[in-house]
Amino acid sequence: MFTKIFTGSTFGIDALIVEVETHVENQLPGVVIVGLPDAAVKESRERVNAAVKNSGFKFPLQKITINLAPADIKKEGSAFDLPIALGILSADGKVREEKLRDSLLLGELSLDGTLKPVHGALSISYEAMKKGFRRIILPAGSAAEASIVDGIDVYGLNTLREVVSFLNDEKECITTVTDKKELFGAVNRYHFDFSDVKGQENVKRALEIAAAGAHNILMIGPPGSGKTMLAKRIPSILPPLTFEEAIETTKIHSVAGILPSEKALITERPFRSPHHTVSDAALIGGGSFPRPGEVSFAHHGVLFLDELPEFRKNVLEVMRQPMEDYKVTISRSKLSLEFPANFMLAAAMNPCPCGFYTDPQKHCTCNTMQIQKYMSKISGPLLDRIDIHIEVPAVKYQDLSSVSSGEPSAQIRERVVKARDVQIKRFAGNKNIFNNADMGTKEVRQYCKLDKAGEDLLKMAMTRLGLSARAYDRILKVSRTIADLEYSEKILPQHISEAIQYRSLDRELWKH
Repeated sequence: MFTKIFTGSTFGIDALIVEVETHVENQLPGVVIVGLPDAAVKESRERVNAAVKNSGFKFPLQKITINLAPADIKKEGSAFDLPIALGILSADGKVREEKLRDSLLLGELSLDGTLKPVHGALSISYEAMKKGFRRIILPAGSAAEASIVDGIDVYGLNTLREVVSFLNDEKECITTVTDKKELFGAVNRYHFDFSDVKGQENVKRALEIAAAGAHNILMIGPPGSGKTMLAKRIPSILPPLTFEEAIETTKIHSVAGILPSEKALITERPFRSPHHTVSDAALIGGGSFPRPGEVSFAHHGVLFLDELPEFRKNVLEVMRQPMEDYKVTISRSKLSLEFPANFMLAAAMNPCPCGFYTDPQKHCTCNTMQIQKYMSKISGPLLDRIDIHIEVPAVKYQDLSSVSSGEPSAQIRERVVKARDVQIKRFAGNKNIFNNADMGTKEVRQYCKLDKAGEDLLKMAMTRLGLSARAYDRILKVSRTIADLEYSEKILPQHISEAIQYRSLDRELWKH
């Protein structure tokens, strides 16, 4: 007997509908799975056999051939267990086929028939809705995530026996419904707030500008000056996630299996901080069957690289493409996948190997050669993509001992959101530019025009401070953001003056 059941498999951050075809015939007993299954799919034979028997059904002693179509795409993971088990039971006459025709099923089976949560439920549910399926049946632990998608009934069940009873109309089951308004009511409930930060007003100002224009930022300062503390608070001043951004971010985390079990939807901007020993594949993504990396996990959020010069040079260099294109393309001999990677880079470093080159209180023990070697670990092309360099001095005692709290993140975020709104209106006719950091040379010339006083000031800074050519466009972009924060249509000399301060690494101090 022949049956066909529909399931889904993740492909990048999207999904692919897979047909599970089962053929049972009277020959020597055995189970054969074809259609490019990986090891986890092949092992499902043993899990399905035990789950069927422990659920009170008789496993047919016949030859069973299972085909996963399309057969030219590799199938991986354990979510095929449930459709394979139901295909066998349906071919053996234990399951009615009426509901199977417009249902999509997925789930991993325990040996006792219990259903375990699966990865990528949101992506698969969305694809099932687009393809016109009426319902999706999956483990209860993945139902809330799948129910984010409108237009399809989601049934979260606990065991293989429950699924069979539901398909045979022996048991009534209710659909899982998620209140998306309630989910978004928890937006911006961050654990870290800028009100916790003592002093460092100039650095907080730089971070506000970075958030307002989506500029990448590099903080340079001695150990213990608060660089990491400040970086962790950046997501709290970024604009709230839109529903579309939340869906896309959740897809990435779900496909990778790092979505918290208690969360159906990510409603806060991600903050990722990989260790400096991270490999290029872990940072960018990769593997024989490509998986997203840290740059994709930080999509629509912040990627924080602490101790930037300690990262291996090849690891930092592979970041250049996603920082430019806002996506990662991973190619293999048989497939090519794209993962989104639109993140804000925040990096931190010491000014020298010992950390005290610019500290007025402590003596630096590094010689000129050591400092140059340390700084040269960060390539020029990578620095080209970082708009703001800000020095983070050691916190003074009077600031540390102060009982007053700093400005809360909510107030800073209000100004950031207003500045972003100005940019959205400015670039409304351009589909590829959404904020000042995205501007190319053409847009810089169009939207960052200076008056005579501004041009003279920038020319003097380029000459006297020894600023490099790469700093020119960066200063103009940051000046545009500072002007937007003040709702100024024109870039004024004071905006240029402040932006010049945020190019520390281009000054002669760091070149000799």
